[in-house]
Parts: sequence; C-alpha cells; structure tokens
Amino acid sequence: MPPSRLSCRPAQTSYRRPTDHPGIPLLVLGIETSCDETGVALYHTREGLLSHVLHSQTDMHSEYGGVVPELASRDHIRQVLPLVRQALAAAGRKLEDLDAIAYTRGPGLAGALLVGASIAAALGFALNLPVLGIHHLEGHLLSPLLSDPAPTFPFVALLVSGGHTQLMEVNGLGKYVLLGETVDDAAGEAFDKVAKLLGLAYPGGPALSRLADAFSNSGQPRRFTLPRPMLHSGDLNFSFSGLKTAALTLIRAHGVTEQTRGDIALAFQEAVVEVLTGKSLAALEKTGLTQLVVAGGVGANRQLRASLSRKTEETGAEVFFPALEFCTDNGAMIAFAGALRLQSRHAPHPEYDAFAVRARWDLEAAARSPESAGASPDRAGIDDRS
Repeated sequence: MPPSRLSCRPAQTSYRRPTDHPGIPLLVLGIETSCDETGVALYHTREGLLSHVLHSQTDMHSEYGGVVPELASRDHIRQVLPLVRQALAAAGRKLEDLDAIAYTRGPGLAGALLVGASIAAALGFALNLPVLGIHHLEGHLLSPLLSDPAPTFPFVALLVSGGHTQLMEVNGLGKYVLLGETVDDAAGEAFDKVAKLLGLAYPGGPALSRLADAFSNSGQPRRFTLPRPMLHSGDLNFSFSGLKTAALTLIRAHGVTEQTRGDIALAFQEAVVEVLTGKSLAALEKTGLTQLVVAGGVGANRQLRASLSRKTEETGAEVFFPALEFCTDNGAMIAFAGALRLQSRHAPHPEYDAFAVRARWDLEAAARSPESAGASPDRAGIDDRS
C-alpha cells in the first residue's frame, strides 16, 4: 500500500492574529479527522497560528478509487498522536502549555470522527482542559479569517466541497442563516463522479480541473456546451446530478478519446463555475451584503477563483478565499474556530465524552444548539441526525 503524504510547517507571518477579543491569551490544540486527512494545529489567540501538520490518505485510497471508511479510521489512529507531537515540536510548546482542545465533532465519517473525539477527550481528561466539539463546516467557513486581508461580519459564504454546496448568510460567530444548498449532488462530488466517468485518476476532482485548465488555454473553440442547472431558478439552491448525466450522455455519444476527455472536462468545469458564480452573486444581491467568502475543497479551483474575483470586482463587492492549504480539511481551521468560541463564550466545564460525534449535522442547527458553544453534550453515542 503506498504511503500517505505528510506536511509539517510552522506558522507563516501572513496568518491572522485575532484582535478585539476579551480574556486571557489561550493556546488551543485543533484536531481534524472527519474524512481522509488527519490535521493537527496549534493556535494562540495573541500569537496566531503557531504550527499545523497534515497527513493525507490520498495515496492509500487511490488504490480503491475512493475513500474506504475503515481504512481511513485505522490510519487516523496511527497518525494522530505522532502529529500532535510534531505540531507541539514545531511550535516549541508542550502539552502542559495547552489551554483547550478543539476537535471536529461532525459531520463526517463516524469512525473517523470517533478517532479525533477519543484523542481529544483523553487529552482533555489527562490535562484537565476544556474540550470543544467543532462543526466541520464552521471551521471551513471561518478559515479565510486566518489570512490577511480578512473579511468582517456580516458576509455571504459559499461552502463548496465534495460533501456540501451551500450559501450561508454569516452575521457573526454562530449566527448562520442558510440561503440555499444543493438538492442532490455536491459540486465536488459531481467533479469526482464525472472525472471517474472520464477515466481520470483518483482524486478525480483536481485531475479534472487540471485537464480542463489545460484545454482552456489551448486556444481552440469550445466543442461542447453543457446545461447550467438551476442557474435561473429564482432561488439560491443548486443541482448537479443532471449535469453529471449530461456529461455521461456526451461520453456515450463520442467515446473517451484524449481530445473528447479534455473537451468534456472543460465544458463541465465551465458549467459548474458559472452556476456557482451566478448563485453567489444572487446571494449578495438578495442579502444586500458586499463581502463573499469562499471555503471548502472546491474553493481551490483556479477557474472558480478567477470567475468570482472578476464578477465581484465588476459589481463592487469583495471576495475572500482561504489560503490554498486551508481549502482542504486541516487542523488549523478547527483550532481557530475553537479559539474564537472560547473567547466569545464561557469556557465549558471539563467533561469528556469520546463518543459525542455527529456523522450528519446541520450547521444552522449547530449554531442554535448550546452544544456548539462548547457545552457538555447532552447524549452519548454516534448521532447521525441531519
């Protein structure tokens, strides 16, 4: 089985140091294990991001063409404690220096989430520290605040990844209003599925984007045009399953030659980017806000970034993207979200429930729940309520 990729780096000077928050300085350990990446980071409320390390399972899962949940969980078990040690060493800190621990409580793969929850609970119990379960999407949503320039509340957020495609109105920490979401496939999921139909290697989404970019720069006329689902639906919802079917129809009609593969990849990416851009601009217009935040793995797509940057500039709005390394799952966003929650609310009592994870978890519901502020969970076990 091929080894997984590992990166370890200290903080960069561009990482944002939060200001205007009351309370004493806090050092927060963040642990992310929701899917196929193990991320650990240290965030200090005065000094900023001190370190973050990331272990990717992409090479391991590529043999199977997708994420195998059991393998993902076992690999998290192997990697998370060594990564904690590496993050501490990179920051020049010790376990005894920690003030709190934040972990991804959900949504995600239940077994993978349990690994991070168990480690966080054990460390919290041993060190007598508060432990906070963080919503994975809240981590993504807040990740652009790690960099300068950073958005200010309120703003519209486009959360776009392999598992989610949502538009949120963000009025403050924990103040989230769902404006629209996909009614079927997420955008990243559609990228992966079409890439598989085209015979591209795992992970398919980035491979499809690279192929589309190459053909976009070829100077040749567009061969195919795919539909723009729900672009003019009058609401802020998305649909990508029909776009996947349209791509499959082209593949069946024209075969999968090198030229056709590139032409379809380009047509597909252009359709997705146009829909995401159009809906995002519509959300800004509906809310009257002028700041757009883009987060999630698909937020790394070059064409999406270029399109949103161009269109927001034309309309007098601003768009903010996380650093590319924070588009994918990472521990930095979890540590950062935990730090913001600790400084904005009372710290929770040190009670530890290693099984309080939510495989499915609505962000709006999480924002309304006292659990999201770090209060002790009201029930144990795996909670898969949507």
